[in-house]
Amino acid sequence: MRQPAQFGVPSVEKLLGALPVVAGFCSRLKIRDIVDDACPVRDLAGLTHGQVIETLVANRLTSPAPLVHVRDWARDWAVAETLGVEPDLLNDDRIGRALDAIAPHLDRIAGSVGLAAIGEFGIEVTRLHWDMTSISMHGAYPGNQEGFPAVKFGHPKDRRPDLKQIQTGIAVSADGGIPLFHRAFDGGAGEVGQVVPVMRALQELAGRRRMLIIGDSKLISYGNLAAMDGDGVDFIAPASKTYVPVSELAGLSLDGAIRVGHIAQRDRAKPADRRGTWHVREDAMTLAGPRKGDPVLRLRRVLVHSSARAGAAATARTLKLGKATEDLQRLERGLGSRHYPTPAAVEARIAVIAKTRRVSAYLRTVTGMDPAPANPP
Repeated sequence: MRQPAQFGVPSVEKLLGALPVVAGFCSRLKIRDIVDDACPVRDLAGLTHGQVIETLVANRLTSPAPLVHVRDWARDWAVAETLGVEPDLLNDDRIGRALDAIAPHLDRIAGSVGLAAIGEFGIEVTRLHWDMTSISMHGAYPGNQEGFPAVKFGHPKDRRPDLKQIQTGIAVSADGGIPLFHRAFDGGAGEVGQVVPVMRALQELAGRRRMLIIGDSKLISYGNLAAMDGDGVDFIAPASKTYVPVSELAGLSLDGAIRVGHIAQRDRAKPADRRGTWHVREDAMTLAGPRKGDPVLRLRRVLVHSSARAGAAATARTLKLGKATEDLQRLERGLGSRHYPTPAAVEARIAVIAKTRRVSAYLRTVTGMDPAPANPP
């Protein structure tokens, strides 16, 4: 039996996912308007750069796809219904032209979106956490377009010195880790030298409010501290042994420190008697500049002692000394052999052991010749 003919519009199912949420946030952050203001297009264009970038953001946040597949993604997802963008216009060439258009204006666009987020969501920007990392690159990079970070050899975080890299830094808010600012740097750029220009950019975000920057030890240098002190910017960062020598720390004791009630995250589920304890003491330190005419900085310093870290350090030290002892015992058994015929050869081996086992700070040895057997002891 023949089925009767049916007329009407066939139903089309599309994926929705988080697109309505993404579209709502993009609208509140004014991403489309900010991009179109920085990179206008002719009136006859099918899509503005802002529409393309907004759609690309939605793709990254829902179902990331290569540029050549973004159009297929837009067809399968409800992009037209939520973002008002025709999927057939999203070919990889159009997306590439939008990315090329915004490249010279990234700082302006990112800063404007950050300001929109601060105003729309009330993000607290007086306390920002800043850190940098490296991205190792594969392949050849014979040249670099002027005005953009260069792929170079540097000090990679992933311990791949054989690869060139690009560095990037990000500043996040303290009230939720919301990224507000980012910047890319040459692969060979030193982290210490990037602090001041980043600070200036962050100050623009904070406006007239006093700002606190929290970073790692790369934040600490005379130039950086002098700039932050002069601009009224507060900072918190760990000082390396360059500024607080081990000999000074070794002379301290817990007698003059104050125990604080801090509980580390790793200890929260432990009984009270198994939790680590924390002691602090506060004083001031001075830091002189590299030139005689530089003013001496007087800085507030907080010294922190953690029983858990002290215990871990003692355990690690014991393990290293144990391995060094085994090496020294093997050396002792070989004294006078063809491998260690003289005190100089023994001292050279001891130096290797101290460096390899990382016990140079607390390994003390004495070498000499025993005149009776004529062997180095």
